[in-house]
Amino acid sequence: MNEVLAEIYSTILPSAPYIIAAYALIWLALLVYVFIVMRGMKKSEAQMAVLEEALAERNAKTAR
Repeated sequence: MNEVLAEIYSTILPSAPYIIAAYALIWLALLVYVFIVMRGMKKSEAQMAVLEEALAERNAKTAR
């Protein structure tokens, strides 16, 4: 192996577990964020459906 490559690999390889852990942590944080946002959107959609139903009932009563 080339001496320069051996020096580069000896410098980089010890830090590989930290790099892998950092990427895993970033992906985990991203997945948690997406899960939280999706849950919030579902709650908002449910609330909008309730409001639309109430508005439709109100409009039906006033139209009579």
